Amino acid sequence: MSTVPLSHRALMSLLANGAKAMDVLETALTIGLLDELEKGPVSLQELATRLDVLPPRLYKFLDCLESLGFVDRDEPTDDIAHATYRADQGLAAAAEAVVGPNAIERDRDRYPWRTLHGRLAESLRGAVSIPADDFAFPPTTAEQTAAFERSMAVGLGPVVETFQSHAGRLWGGRRRLLDIGGGDGTLATRVLEQAPDLKVDVYNLPAVAPLVEQTRNRCADADRLGFVPGDFLAEPLPDGYDAMAFVRVLHDWPTPVTRRLVEKAYAALPPDGLLLICEEFRTPDRLAMQFFWTYFQIGADSSVSRLRDVDFYTGLLAETGFDRIAVLPGTWEVVVAHKPADRS
Repeated sequence: MSTVPLSHRALMSLLANGAKAMDVLETALTIGLLDELEKGPVSLQELATRLDVLPPRLYKFLDCLESLGFVDRDEPTDDIAHATYRADQGLAAAAEAVVGPNAIERDRDRYPWRTLHGRLAESLRGAVSIPADDFAFPPTTAEQTAAFERSMAVGLGPVVETFQSHAGRLWGGRRRLLDIGGGDGTLATRVLEQAPDLKVDVYNLPAVAPLVEQTRNRCADADRLGFVPGDFLAEPLPDGYDAMAFVRVLHDWPTPVTRRLVEKAYAALPPDGLLLICEEFRTPDRLAMQFFWTYFQIGADSSVSRLRDVDFYTGLLAETGFDRIAVLPGTWEVVVAHKPADRS
């Protein structure tokens, strides 16, 4: 795909027609066009025949996809039937994640963002906020808790992929993992699939216990999934674990709180204990994919929702006393660090 950035004016035109662009993308996914383009290069005539659509109309439809940067076109003659198209591998999967029936963006759209829509200037001045009855962080009702944890579970795909690709390094030799702020236990169940010798406890607010129990009832390894109630802001972290994880947790808090949480993990871990940090470390792509939450939480001051550079975390871990700090690559990187071994 083209690496030439759009002008500001061109990008604004696309934004102004965002609903139409999403219609194009959803249609391209639904009729199978994106799958065909990934097999490319393929001619317009071939595409029209396979999809049973009209070539002149498909040509304009493909122009829409090209304007979005999703398609490369080669048109050697004036005969549009001979124009060929291709798309990068993974385009269909990306569209499925955004406009498919189980898309994360569909889940996000349930939140009351329309409270701010058209009133952002007032919100920036503090006159308009998301009502606490509609959204609070941390959640304050059973309904809010269930909705929030469901949203967090929907977005775990990149974490699971990265953990799977490094399963040997992460879980080899480990016996007990504490998933701090571990949602409804969905991530814990995926880790259990990767590490047959591991026991995982979810550490979360007491209100989350029923959700973890529901997950546990669906888990094939229910005896290895546990729940520890607590409040990591008010209490020390429980000990007895040789590994701990912060997954999509630390970015929700101001830097002093984040620092205290890492210090609490250091205090609770034994010598050679492992700490993992995995979340959307700040890049242009991830900032874009976080757009909904960034917009929505303009009107919700209780959550910082701050994407930080990965170097922030590696530096914080070193300052806290951890060693053997590494950034493992993946869909989302995972930062690993060890508490120094006892040399006494």
